Amino acid sequence: MQSSTLLLNSNLNFPPKLPRLVPSNQVILGGSLHRPRMSSFASFRAKSEMGGPQSSGESGGDGLRTLIDYVGKGGADVGDDLVVLFSHLQYASKKIAALVASPVNSVLGKKMGLAGGSLSSVAGRDAPKPLDIVSNEIILSSLRNSGKVAVMASEEDDLPVWITDDGPFVVVTDPLDGSRNIDASIPTGTMFGIYNRLMELDHLPIKEKALLNSLQSGSRLVAAGYVLYSSATIFCVSFGSGTHAFTLDHSTGDFVLTHQSIKVPPRGQIYSVNDARYFDWPEGLRQYIDTIRQGKGKYPKKYSARYICSLVADLHRTLMYGGVAMNPRDHLRLVYEANPLSFLVEQAGGRGSDGKNRILSIQPVELHQRLPLFLGSLEDMEELESYGDVQQKINPGYEV
Repeated sequence: MQSSTLLLNSNLNFPPKLPRLVPSNQVILGGSLHRPRMSSFASFRAKSEMGGPQSSGESGGDGLRTLIDYVGKGGADVGDDLVVLFSHLQYASKKIAALVASPVNSVLGKKMGLAGGSLSSVAGRDAPKPLDIVSNEIILSSLRNSGKVAVMASEEDDLPVWITDDGPFVVVTDPLDGSRNIDASIPTGTMFGIYNRLMELDHLPIKEKALLNSLQSGSRLVAAGYVLYSSATIFCVSFGSGTHAFTLDHSTGDFVLTHQSIKVPPRGQIYSVNDARYFDWPEGLRQYIDTIRQGKGKYPKKYSARYICSLVADLHRTLMYGGVAMNPRDHLRLVYEANPLSFLVEQAGGRGSDGKNRILSIQPVELHQRLPLFLGSLEDMEELESYGDVQQKINPGYEV
């Protein structure tokens, strides 16, 4: 692997005239001495080193619990096979994070000479972009190297890939969501779900057992997660006992536990949807949005709209602040997006729905099956579903 070390001109970084030295926790602003507030991460580190609540259990030498610490015997103790798998998943996510942040991504498409991608027959808006394809290969390579995955099904591939006969797990993934807007530095993300391999299918031909293993109901998920590539790189995961987020510490290369047992607020004040499509929506959805943004709903405050058009980013904000993130069209994929994200939201106390039914109760019948998706706070979701007609079945003017 090529080194990512950035070589800088030392003359640009160390001017011959040195500034007046001040204590490390003070700065000079406008000729006056100021002591800045401690950054949130520095505060977190200081509390951890003093034995704060985040430092309980087995952890690294500086008192911080890493992702691998957490999944290992000192934390969730999910089993050695999953620990190995997650060590490879985090490695893949760090490679993708570096790729997304690299100047290489702006010229990658031209160098690869790809118009629509070579891995999938999908065309148009959803055709794989060069970064999608590279991210897909990074994840596939990491899963192969783990030795723990029998099947990988990806949004970028027409069919699942059978990796090894004795792998105990099945991984479904959207390798890089939001890459269509990456040139504008909009946050992107990786989504994944993990199932146990259905050993009762082992006697079937490879293509058949690969497909059936990948079409498991979301209620059978062993673990699910997403990685958000933004101002911070955040690895959010659940093993069925709460939802937890780990932030990448670039100084050590570790994902550090920063949000343990996330609880999405039961009611938020934000809705996230492309409301430029307002006039395409069904009557129930229009009524719901009109009501909450006027402050006339069950929660007597006016809601604000926040829409990034990157599913991982919109969902992450919803987990933190509450509200609803939605796409009312038959657009998002049940296997790769709806199931893993619904699993995370439910483990945080929220709800994932297609507008009528609980997502995790839906049995997939096609690998790339699409559906509307609504994710968020429990009370907000119940109010939304009470309007009945919220699924947009007509998509005039643009293609799914």
